[in-house]
Amino acid sequence: MQTVVAAFLVTFGALFPIVNPIEVAPLFHVLTRELPVARQYVLARQVAFNGLALLLGSMVLGPWLLVFFGIELPVLRIAGGLVVTSLGWKLLTQDQWSDHTSRQVPQDAMSRAGAFYPLTMPLTVGPGSMSVAVSIGSRKPVNAFNLADIALHAVGAAVGLIAIGLSIYVAYRFAGNLTRFLGASGVEVLVRLSAFILMCIGIEFLWSGYQALTAAHGL
Repeated sequence: MQTVVAAFLVTFGALFPIVNPIEVAPLFHVLTRELPVARQYVLARQVAFNGLALLLGSMVLGPWLLVFFGIELPVLRIAGGLVVTSLGWKLLTQDQWSDHTSRQVPQDAMSRAGAFYPLTMPLTVGPGSMSVAVSIGSRKPVNAFNLADIALHAVGAAVGLIAIGLSIYVAYRFAGNLTRFLGASGVEVLVRLSAFILMCIGIEFLWSGYQALTAAHGL
């Protein structure tokens, strides 16, 4: 159970401040407010599913694709740790930063807001989110040769991804109410606190990658 909880916390804690559906909820509301309410709810569900699929694909396939091109997993963990730490630092120190590009969308996006483009990518899941998912996918349990530990780790990571998908759906489903309730200051506080946790997770990635690299090469 401890392995499941740890994998869940790492997955959810690393991805939530980058995906940050609460921050994007106002933009989702603006892009879809001219649509019927039922259609808005359908889009919220589709975006959540698409985002979950993108993150899952990045987490499962990303590390092994890089290994296929000759990049060792410990090196990938170190690089991923640098990326995650950098993203957390940007969120913590800059006035405005997120993985949702510059919030600029095509002029006709209002009239053709689609579940995948632009609502899922790049507004909800961008390159930063996908790179973090790849980094998480490269993180293995301490006993990487124990199938039970690997299975528990996978379950925890999967539950973390499902929680991210649910957070996207809830934030977009209640976008109007959510933005009015939290206000700009509430969103700001949430982002800053999440950013510090993200930096800690990035440093943990760096350390585990360094340990694995030195052990593999007998250093």
